[in-house]
Amino acid sequence: MKFSHQIHFNAVPDWADYYLPYSNIKKLIYQLEKDKVSGSLTQPSQEDDLENAGADERTSLMNTSQACNNKIVTVLDKSLDKIVAFYAKKETEIYTELDQLIEAVNDLQSSIDTIPEDEEISSPVRPTIPRRHSRRRSSISQPSGRFARRESTLEGESDLPPTIITHNIADEQTGLLDSSISLEYEDNEVALVELRKRVVDVFVLLSELKSFVALNLTAFGKILKKYDKITNSDLKRTYIADIVNRTYPFSNNTKTVLNDRIQTVERMYARLATDDNLDDAINELKTHLREHIVWERNTVWRDMVGQERKAVSIAVQSGTPTKIRTPFGKFSVTSAQLKKTIIAIICVSVFITLLNVKTFAGIEESNCFAILIFASLLWATELMPLFVTALMVPLLVVMLQVMRSDDGHDTRLSAPLATKRVFAQMFSPVIMLLLGGFAIAGALSKYGIAKAMATFVLAKAGTRPSRVLLMNMFVATIASMWISNVAAPVLCFSLIQPILRTLPVNSTFAPCLILGIALASNIGGMASPISSPQNIIAIQNMSPPPTWGEWFFIAIPICLIADILTWLVLLWTYKPEQTTAQIHSIRASSDPVTWTQVYVGGVTLTTIVLWCLSHAYEDVFGDMGVIAILPLIAFFGPGLLNKDDFNNFLWNVIMLAMGGIAMGKAVESSGLLHTVAIYIQQVVHGMSAFEILFIFGCLVLVIATFISHTVAALIILPIVAQVGAELDDPRPRLLVMGSALLCSGAMGLPVSGFPNMNAISMVDEMGREYLTTADFLRNGVPSSLLVLLVVTTIGYLLMSIVGY
Repeated sequence: MKFSHQIHFNAVPDWADYYLPYSNIKKLIYQLEKDKVSGSLTQPSQEDDLENAGADERTSLMNTSQACNNKIVTVLDKSLDKIVAFYAKKETEIYTELDQLIEAVNDLQSSIDTIPEDEEISSPVRPTIPRRHSRRRSSISQPSGRFARRESTLEGESDLPPTIITHNIADEQTGLLDSSISLEYEDNEVALVELRKRVVDVFVLLSELKSFVALNLTAFGKILKKYDKITNSDLKRTYIADIVNRTYPFSNNTKTVLNDRIQTVERMYARLATDDNLDDAINELKTHLREHIVWERNTVWRDMVGQERKAVSIAVQSGTPTKIRTPFGKFSVTSAQLKKTIIAIICVSVFITLLNVKTFAGIEESNCFAILIFASLLWATELMPLFVTALMVPLLVVMLQVMRSDDGHDTRLSAPLATKRVFAQMFSPVIMLLLGGFAIAGALSKYGIAKAMATFVLAKAGTRPSRVLLMNMFVATIASMWISNVAAPVLCFSLIQPILRTLPVNSTFAPCLILGIALASNIGGMASPISSPQNIIAIQNMSPPPTWGEWFFIAIPICLIADILTWLVLLWTYKPEQTTAQIHSIRASSDPVTWTQVYVGGVTLTTIVLWCLSHAYEDVFGDMGVIAILPLIAFFGPGLLNKDDFNNFLWNVIMLAMGGIAMGKAVESSGLLHTVAIYIQQVVHGMSAFEILFIFGCLVLVIATFISHTVAALIILPIVAQVGAELDDPRPRLLVMGSALLCSGAMGLPVSGFPNMNAISMVDEMGREYLTTADFLRNGVPSSLLVLLVVTTIGYLLMSIVGY
């Protein structure tokens, strides 16, 4: 891995601006090489990118290539001055916090036992630097049990960066008590728990400070080595020894004091949390440190990539191969390959049979019916990736010539004309809306806005399990509105890791919380037009398409009521407060708001407002899909999102939606949709729109429980739209939106949507799964039925008020 990448992934995110600008200096070195060869030594533009100029001039360090050395030394001096100033500031803040913590521990000891004054905890002596007020950070630790030692799950230190491995402990340097702290008084319990949290916070900060020094020192050595190699100089030896090592952060005395401080914190934590067992204390502190690194440096999209890779890895585990004898020799196949082969043979056989059987009067209808059944079988069995099946749809539509002209003569379109018609429909404004939604989701995730908002809300949840569960469910639903119900559970599951790790072994709150987030994420798939693909498909089948304001008016009350009803089901099933009386709340993010985050938030809000008022600006923008271009330009234009972020869009979802649009157009153009709608209309003749919505809702709920929500929408919604249009009192928009909402409400099995699949893959520290299929049956099925009742009653009323 390139060292520039190592800095990017190992740097403390909040301190990113204070590391050595390795990439910029490397560009400067290459420019100096060019200038040296050409004979001109002009000052390169990269120097302007480095801030905090004004370093004192130093004498020349080398006699060779004096001009080049002066330029590179000037740039290095500026960066070094910035590093020294930042380190002094952070050291003052952290050491002040530690001094206050030591005083608090001594005060607590004094309140428990009579301690001789000379046995109190003492702080190692440190060099005098300007003192400033410290800003106390909120905790990331979650102590388990009442002052009991917790068994650490850490088996080794190989996965930690070497810069944060603690040095050997010198007992005589700490001045800690030799007698154990008495924990017999209930009045001191809260104070002790708070002290543990503060100790963990200080340990994390000290470890980050140590890593900051080591990473910058390595960066100076790497960049000077590269400079010496390119310019044939010997600057590294003298600059590191005479300049860098003599500055305050890199001096041996400073490093010694920092190590002593870390050892003090480790001994303090051992006395407070592990019955004076130093090894257990060090392991627990490093576990907290690892959690902090994952918390601060992972993004939702990176976690999603990890989940996808994990799913792929599971899929390729095909088991022991079986040898089969054939007239052509022996073949080795696995059970999974054999199963797929059998399914493929069945699907192809059904397709060929339907092509040769005249199921409808017209050849176009019969062929389109064969394509519909074939694609539905492939989607339901997932014989191949869903988006591959979607791409097969326009291929078969064109080759089998199932489309007719729209001139009223129902002329069968030729392959060239059908191609133009299909591709013109596939890239519709709805697809652009999906791309705009992905851009917003990517920006909110990349710049920590989604996580900051979620942690702010969760920090207010308190410590009662029931309130924490409800708040997490609301956060999952709200997150699903903006970063999709695929990314929302990934975010929320990462946020609850501190809670899960500190729960008692037999606590029912862990499966309750995980399942609550999964079900709430499914419910959140209803909340906005971009929260799930089925909503995009619904908009495609609604004419005129709903505005965002109309969608929010209908969907948000449904989501809130469904969340509360699901919450009650979970509380009734798991009774978490009987096994877990109290938990520790998630800490809120203490990161300052940046101008970049303000810009991202402003663009997002502006886009949403324009979507809500799209009808008012129809003469300007034409469609919501055109408005969706604004966040793409606003985020990718200034470079906030780059081509890697664009490549990380869920293109498989986009291809699936495009294939579904092609299928819907083919079903409509061939006349198959009209024929099926007439048949269904005869069945539901005389029924009200409410009764038809309930019947279709039950049908959608059953189908979407066993197959993908998106696939269910692709198959059902075009038919629902046509049936609604043929009613005596036409209400197609009501039926389509109600059915689309119920696609997200199907959550009775682990395979019912990505949130459920993600939830059932969650395991504890011992590798045991939190959930089983029985958990989904006991909770997901009743929740789905409650969602059905909410949509067909309250949802029906709200849609009627809007005018659907």
